[in-house]
Amino acid sequence: MWFVFALLSAIFAALTSILAKIGIEGVDSNLATAIRTVVVVIMAWLMVFITNSQNGIFSISKKSWVFLILSGLATGASWLCYYKALQMGEASKVVPIDKLSVVITLILAFIFLHEEFSVKSLIGCALIGVGTMVMVL
Repeated sequence: MWFVFALLSAIFAALTSILAKIGIEGVDSNLATAIRTVVVVIMAWLMVFITNSQNGIFSISKKSWVFLILSGLATGASWLCYYKALQMGEASKVVPIDKLSVVITLILAFIFLHEEFSVKSLIGCALIGVGTMVMVL
């Protein structure tokens, strides 16, 4: 099931890029990010209440709070930079560079989470990196 959700994530991310590029025309990128964020917040809390998981907020550890907040700050910074890049550049060039996050994530997962970094992972990272450069140059 994780694969289905990951694939849906990729599809929605692709739609996000196209819809954002169209919607950001004539709008300050920071304002556009703020509007998008409000929509995401409303949608996320709606899902919390639909799934009746709101009571779980009281059992979150301090460590989890810290890392969730840091993750939120990183997401915010990513979105602000992404929207500014989309506003200034072509979606067909911005999006592949943004997806280099896959390579960076694999490297960071290896360093900080001690996840396996196999020959297959190394080849995949190299192909993503080379593919990104071919698409952008």
